[in-house]
Amino acid sequence: MLDHHRALIYTMVIVSAAERNLPDSELHAFVEIVGHLPIFEDFDKNELPGLFNDCVELMSRENGLEQTLTAIKAGLPPKLRETAYAIACDLVATDREATQEELRILELLRHRLKIERLTAAAIERATRARFQTL
Repeated sequence: MLDHHRALIYTMVIVSAAERNLPDSELHAFVEIVGHLPIFEDFDKNELPGLFNDCVELMSRENGLEQTLTAIKAGLPPKLRETAYAIACDLVATDREATQEELRILELLRHRLKIERLTAAAIERATRARFQTL
């Protein structure tokens, strides 16, 4: 079972892997999130590459996405599920254009983590506001 740090990182990996490539903007956001959010204060950042690889390996298995979503949910206490969804939305927003694959991953996360629709809409709107440009 994943701990909360690993579950949040796995959440970021599945969002980043949705497009099959990792844009520089998402990689930068990944590092920024882990480096700045209070939930990661006691996380050893040197573990990131290994966790990234572990998640990619899990996802490459048969039913890997399903197994990864199950592991994420099991590793997150209920009070961090909205945090996971917000982090996922931030990653999608970093390249300023959400793909259908990314939107599908967000939908799967929302349902799996049981994020209420109004709560999800508020998180999504806040993400749009933070990433808005002229």
